[in-house]
Amino acid sequence: MRSRGNNLVFTVILVFFILGLIALALGGYMTPVSRLFVNPIISAQTWISSRVQAFQTLLSSPQDLTVLRQRNTELEAEVSRLQTEIIELKQQIAETRILSALVDFARVNPEYSYVAAAVIGRDPSPFVKYAIINRGSDDGLRRGMPVVTQQGLVGRIAAVTAGAARVQLITDPASVINVRIEPSRAQASLFGDITGELALEMVPQSASVQIGDLVLTSGLGGNYPPNILIGQVTNIRKLETDLFQSGVVQAVVDFNNLEIVLIIINFTPVDVNPLIPTPAVP
Repeated sequence: MRSRGNNLVFTVILVFFILGLIALALGGYMTPVSRLFVNPIISAQTWISSRVQAFQTLLSSPQDLTVLRQRNTELEAEVSRLQTEIIELKQQIAETRILSALVDFARVNPEYSYVAAAVIGRDPSPFVKYAIINRGSDDGLRRGMPVVTQQGLVGRIAAVTAGAARVQLITDPASVINVRIEPSRAQASLFGDITGELALEMVPQSASVQIGDLVLTSGLGGNYPPNILIGQVTNIRKLETDLFQSGVVQAVVDFNNLEIVLIIINFTPVDVNPLIPTPAVP
């Protein structure tokens, strides 16, 4: 009986002790004590967790690196593809603008019939100026036909095959064009030059020619139709002792960026040389 009484008393005391601890904890009196025991446990758990995460990262790093490299390769390929598409779109836009301008030129000059052609080759020699186009006799092209762009005169067909043609540019040293200067309407001759410039010769002394005047084909000589723009006068030389004035003309066509041209196919050049009398030999 005594043993049972002692156990009962111990149980009651233990219950009151636990209730007291709970009351102290609820009242906030046990916080310093709990921190004393809990903080080291939390620090240990944090340290163990960080080491476990580091170990897991170490194990997964090779796999992640492979995935990143593969993804980087895919992204580089995608960037290259997009850059190629951008270049192609820019080329298409440029070609569309050129074709639109050529169509406008054809509308302004409805008296001519045209065939469009792309420039597929250029002459590297500084002594001869010509371009190769991807149209030939199968497309109705013939030797002597004028070649133009939306800007102005390019030259004329010098040689033809079935599927291609060679264009003699107006800057070729062998090129000679009869021209008219506006607004004075003076007649003159325009010569190509090895430097790529256009030399204006045989300008009458009485003609009033100014820098900035326009130079167009006159139609004389039968090699080109009239009124095709060639360029502007950039320099004029007039000496009282000379029989004619001379000068320099800047072509309106950018021959360095020649891509698409129009060939006037309903113009037939006329060879008037046999009709020109030769001077008598003394």
